[in-house]
Amino acid sequence: MSKRKLSEFAGKMWAMKASKRPRDTNQLAKFVIDAATGETQAAPDAPKVARARKGGAAGGPARAKALTPDQRSEIAHLAAQARWKKSN
Repeated sequence: MSKRKLSEFAGKMWAMKASKRPRDTNQLAKFVIDAATGETQAAPDAPKVARARKGGAAGGPARAKALTPDQRSEIAHLAAQARWKKSN
């Protein structure tokens, strides 16, 4: 198998794992065949999802601009503590 075909197959398998798979055996079989043959189609973003993504992209920088350096530092400190707590 060439590197290109292998990477395409890996991408399809990743997409298959990322989406919700059906529990019914027959539906699961069709899902696997569709993913293997490349017949799966990505659902287009709904207008609400696109609008939310646009607002989220604008909201982060606006929030950072509104916070003082001390507030940003405190938030970063709490986030780091939470990350280290999860890994223990």
